[in-house]
Amino acid sequence: MAVAALPFTEEQIKRYSRHIILPQIGGKGQRKLLQSRVLLVGAGGLGSPSALYLAAAGVGKLGIVDFDVVDLSNLQRQVLHHGHDVGRPKVVSAADTIADINPDVQVVKHQVRLSSENIMDIISDYDVVVDGCDNFPTRYLVNDACVMGKRPNVHGSIFLFEGQATVFLPGQGCYRCLYPEPPPPGMVPSCQEAGVLGVLPGIVGLIQAVETVKIVLGIGRSLTNRLLLFDALAMEFRQVRLKRNPNCPVCGDNPTVTHLIDYEEFCGLPHRDHADGA
Repeated sequence: MAVAALPFTEEQIKRYSRHIILPQIGGKGQRKLLQSRVLLVGAGGLGSPSALYLAAAGVGKLGIVDFDVVDLSNLQRQVLHHGHDVGRPKVVSAADTIADINPDVQVVKHQVRLSSENIMDIISDYDVVVDGCDNFPTRYLVNDACVMGKRPNVHGSIFLFEGQATVFLPGQGCYRCLYPEPPPPGMVPSCQEAGVLGVLPGIVGLIQAVETVKIVLGIGRSLTNRLLLFDALAMEFRQVRLKRNPNCPVCGDNPTVTHLIDYEEFCGLPHRDHADGA
């Protein structure tokens, strides 16, 4: 995509000076960021740090999908939100916080429950999708939509004291290559049921932000074909090699899932009335 050589304002030169002086980014890279469009699925534990740093970096259009409102229990880890935001829609709270960080960023509020009926229309307006959701139906929905819509999917998830992150680029594997089937209902408790270390999603969400910036800029080596695992108690990172499964039902050589399905039914769960971020 050609990047128009738009002049920076004096304020932008100062704001992004630490990017502009980096040879790997420079003025051209900063313009790419300002013209980029990133969709965050979830304004919770993972989406919060991703949103803060993507906004600070100058991502021009930041879409945020979340149908939930801020709860007091969220504030232990969801750093987009503050005490005075309790009871407010998360997308509204997020937009207010981001506006204070960087007025260059256009925040698009998607206060909707993602579904097979609306997700393709939503992701069509974005270059990269950052998956910070906290439930399996939405995770598989986002994955399949990204494959069918040919959008990079920057994945992250957390559980108790552990987290993981990877990147699924079009044609190079997907979440179903890693996890073909969801776990049986009730086998993996949610953060609400099992708890989570508050700082853990900060670490994983920042990794997602780094990977997103690299995709936009076209620099570095992404986590494509690698699953990064983090153990907070041991303070250890390790990697697992991934590869595309040619028999994958979604991204394989002969896909059998060619349209979006009922993902609550696929995961054996009752229909949810909203999809929260972790």
